[in-house]
Amino acid sequence: DLGVDKVDGILLDLGVSSYQFDNAERGFSYRNDAPLDMRMDRDTGITAADVVNDYSEEELTRIIREYGEEPFAGRIAREIVRAREQGRIETTFQLNDIIKDALPAKVKNKKGHPAKQTYQAIRIELNHELEVLSGALDKMIDLLLPGGRLCIITFHSLEDRMVKNKFREAMNPCICPPDFPVCVCGRKSKGKVVTRKPIVARDSELEENSRAKSAKLRVFERM
Repeated sequence: DLGVDKVDGILLDLGVSSYQFDNAERGFSYRNDAPLDMRMDRDTGITAADVVNDYSEEELTRIIREYGEEPFAGRIAREIVRAREQGRIETTFQLNDIIKDALPAKVKNKKGHPAKQTYQAIRIELNHELEVLSGALDKMIDLLLPGGRLCIITFHSLEDRMVKNKFREAMNPCICPPDFPVCVCGRKSKGKVVTRKPIVARDSELEENSRAKSAKLRVFERM
């Protein structure tokens, strides 16, 4: 609509806004008792309560394992299914108790909230976060002018891994077998990865903003 076809730079911050996390009624946080919602856009789609109550045990296991990287995904999914037989699971504290009941004592006593990874998994599934990111990455690289940079801040390993791999593919898209003497696939590099390792927050920044602890910045430059 603005008539802009190419840009010099794009900055993408993939973090959920602090306002959404701190607003208890949005249901993103396991620290407040609230309805299970977790939708980024509250006018569309199903809620976290629908995922918890309507997904099969197999589906719950898959998303908690894949999106939450939770080693006890199967146990948590089974406990959710067992609990919802007694009545619909509607609130964050209900879900917290179910997750705690599913985990071994040694895990519950570790640092960090035991529900953190499951909440991440449900939020990612509900809002299609990884699908949206994957579809946007190639388009954003193609929008850059020569010398333009795409800078992306991620906050968990799934996002960071996807960004890292997409940047590598854009830099070296060749699909020829490694023993070929020359490239014959015709795929050309779109640029270079500026950050071989991600940039993370310094201690001085963490003192002012503890939520930056998991943030990682990666940069790609267009040829």
